[in-house]
Amino acid sequence: MERATSGARPRAMTNQRRKRGLGAAGLLCAGLMCAGLMCTGLAGCGTAAASSSPTTGDASSARAPASGAGGAALATTVLATAATPQTGCASVDQATWAIVTRHLLVREPVNGGTRTYTQRHATKVRALFGDFCAALAHADVPQPPIDCPADFGTMYTGTFYDGQRTLATFIYNVGGCPRLELTASGRTRGTFLLGKAAAAAPHLKADMAAVVGLPESQVYGAPSQTLSPVK
Repeated sequence: MERATSGARPRAMTNQRRKRGLGAAGLLCAGLMCAGLMCTGLAGCGTAAASSSPTTGDASSARAPASGAGGAALATTVLATAATPQTGCASVDQATWAIVTRHLLVREPVNGGTRTYTQRHATKVRALFGDFCAALAHADVPQPPIDCPADFGTMYTGTFYDGQRTLATFIYNVGGCPRLELTASGRTRGTFLLGKAAAAAPHLKADMAAVVGLPESQVYGAPSQTLSPVK
C-alpha cells in the first residue's frame, strides 16, 4: 500500500504538471489562434480601408478647389481679372463711342478751322481703334530724309470711350507724312504711318472716314468749304 500510495503521488503530481502544461499550451494556442483570427480580421479591415481611403481622398481633393479656400481664392481672382477695366489697346473691344475733332491749318470760311464729330456706332469706333493699335504694334520710324507729299495741315484729335470712361486719346496728322500718337494711362506711343505701320492697318483711311461720316477725299484731301456732319 505504501508502494501504491507512493506511486500514486508522483502520478498525481505528473497529472497536475500535465494539466498545468496543457493549460499553458492551451492558452498559448488559444492566444495564437486568436491572434491569427485578429490578424486575419485586421488584414481584412486593412484591405477594406485601403480600397476606400483613395476614393475618399480623391473626392475630398476633387472638392477642395470648389469648396476650399484655394478654390475660393482662385474663383475670386478669375472674377476680378474678368471685371478689371482696361485702357489703351487692351480695351479696343470695350469702346462704345468716340469724339473726333478735325483741325485745319487753312481755316474754313464756315467752320473756323475746326469741327467736332461724335460717333456712337461701336463697330465703327472699334474698327478705327483697332487700326491705330495695329499700326502702333508695327511702329515705323523712317530714316531721313523723308519724301513727304504736300501737307495741307489737316489733323484729327479724339477720344475713345467706354460709357463715361476714357480708354485712350489720339492725335492723327493726316497731311504730308501721316503720323499717329495714342495716349492711355499716361503713356504715349507714336509712329509714322509709313512702311510696316501703314501695311498693318490697310483699312485705316476707310475706317477713319466712317467714324467722321465724310468721304475719304474730304478726310485726307484739301479742306472743303462744306462738310457734312456725322450721321
